[in-house]
Amino acid sequence: MHVRAILDEKGRNVLTIGPDATLEDAARVLQENRIGALVVLGMNEQIKGILSERDIVNAIARDGAEALKKTVSVAMTSNVHRCTEEMTVDALMSLMSEKRCRHIPVEADGKLAGMVSIGDVVKSRIREIEFEAQSIKAYIAG
Repeated sequence: MHVRAILDEKGRNVLTIGPDATLEDAARVLQENRIGALVVLGMNEQIKGILSERDIVNAIARDGAEALKKTVSVAMTSNVHRCTEEMTVDALMSLMSEKRCRHIPVEADGKLAGMVSIGDVVKSRIREIEFEAQSIKAYIAG
């Protein structure tokens, strides 16, 4: 199975934010949409970073409540690990484990094409295992 299959099922819509937005604005978007990360886009819709809940917590721990008035660019993770739609889910799981990432933007032709979370990967693997189990049961019964 490939990342494309996950995106085909869940959709390709990704919530984004600009690097000049405040962390307070970002926290509000995360909370209102019940998500864990936002992709930070710069000019020409290029991925500049990713901002997770953890990044906001780290900023608050470092700077107190004043951190919420700072811009996303000061707290975001700039070294963003990306994947493509052609990447296998197994390779994606390895990347997420190795790099300790819960959210990976999907990139196509240098532009944001989707986002995959660890929850998406787990759901995908569960469906795959359930299908295999049903196939084995049908084979044994048949």
